[in-house]
Amino acid sequence: MNYIDEIGTAAGEIWGFLVTHGAVSLSALEKGVDAPRTVVAMAVGWLAREGKVAIERHERALRIRLS
Repeated sequence: MNYIDEIGTAAGEIWGFLVTHGAVSLSALEKGVDAPRTVVAMAVGWLAREGKVAIERHERALRIRLS
């Protein structure tokens, strides 16, 4: 699997995780998705660029939610 495929797979896992859990912190997302931290971050960026997720600052943490 190449890196783009790995990021795409992680994006799908993130989507499913957010459907199940609702808005979560970035750290909870990193723990809940079976992918390296950097891949999770890239996948979140990919989903945000596509308008699929929103990233919000919540106190000192980032929260990710479906758009």
